[in-house]
Amino acid sequence: MRKKTLRRGIIAAGATATAAAAVLASTASAAPAPLHHTDGPRPTVVLVHGGFADASASWNDVIKRLRHDGYPVVAPANPLRGLPTDAPYLKSVLKSIKGPIILAGHSYGGAVITNAATDNPNIKALVYIAAFVPDEGEKLGELISKFPGSEIEAGLNPVPYSNADGTTGTDLYLRADKFRSAFAADLPERDTDIMFAAQRPFSANSFTDVTTEAAWHTIPSWGLVASDDKAIPAALERFEYQRAHARGTMEVRGASHSVMISHPDAVEKLIQDADRGTR
Repeated sequence: MRKKTLRRGIIAAGATATAAAAVLASTASAAPAPLHHTDGPRPTVVLVHGGFADASASWNDVIKRLRHDGYPVVAPANPLRGLPTDAPYLKSVLKSIKGPIILAGHSYGGAVITNAATDNPNIKALVYIAAFVPDEGEKLGELISKFPGSEIEAGLNPVPYSNADGTTGTDLYLRADKFRSAFAADLPERDTDIMFAAQRPFSANSFTDVTTEAAWHTIPSWGLVASDDKAIPAALERFEYQRAHARGTMEVRGASHSVMISHPDAVEKLIQDADRGTR
């Protein structure tokens, strides 16, 4: 029973630092000309992290680059309590932002933005970074089983917790001996040791919750594939982006699930491509 529960409720995100590997360019244009202020005001880029991580560990290097290039950036804390909690919370954050928005999500954060982005005309593009991209009616625990290659289940440390109303839930942590290989194999071990110690657990319900809204049906999307992802298999990422009719895709060779840490330039480039593609 425990194994069945874990199979239905796993995977996520998280990471920090630097590594090397080449970007395999995609349907998005290679080395485009820089954006200029004459193109109009920059959209606000909202960056949503996944499980086992927080906003700073996940996005610091991407934020620095975007701000240097003139983009307003917001990286809110994802509650990691499951889609019925996390998607409405993100909706409220998005409603507080004036003007156009580019919404990017990593890993489980991709499922959150998929459920949260509907009914907000300010959102011009969805950018998926090694992410889940569920359709209506899908559960992440079922979606992840479509393709082999995830090492998450073998590394889980489930921990029960009590709610104020007396009910119980299960938080998912990753074990120290599995954290790096599953999530950040292209990052230095000294960095992944810190990431492990600071990991944020997320609710196992995240993988049994049903997606109720799939914003990619009406909002243009872009997607980045991490070719050596051991959390969300690269084959699943390719399938999802093709199904969503992504306007641009990019694949980063040798990249782990923590591609936004090891290759922040590639992530920024895809976000800029999304900006250009919706002007």
